[in-house]
Amino acid sequence: MAKKTGASVSFKPLGDRVFVKFMEEMTKTAGGLYIPDAAKEKPQKGIIEAVGKDVEEIKVGDIVLFDKYAGSKINIDNVDYLIVKEDEVLGILS
Repeated sequence: MAKKTGASVSFKPLGDRVFVKFMEEMTKTAGGLYIPDAAKEKPQKGIIEAVGKDVEEIKVGDIVLFDKYAGSKINIDNVDYLIVKEDEVLGILS
């Protein structure tokens, strides 16, 4: 399934892989400093932009959690994406 969002990038993952756009959240400390998600030791979050033909449980638009070191990170048009196997996705947020 090709990417369905309004962005200009079109990517079709193969097999059991999914194409994820990172969702970075900033946390504000008591002192007013912002800490990006990349500096935290916790699972990463992203939105599914496209899925391969063998993906069974995940669909485009799902928000998922994945391990910080999972998959292959790529940057297209200054936007960070991840190509990851379906079994490396930790879960779907609802």
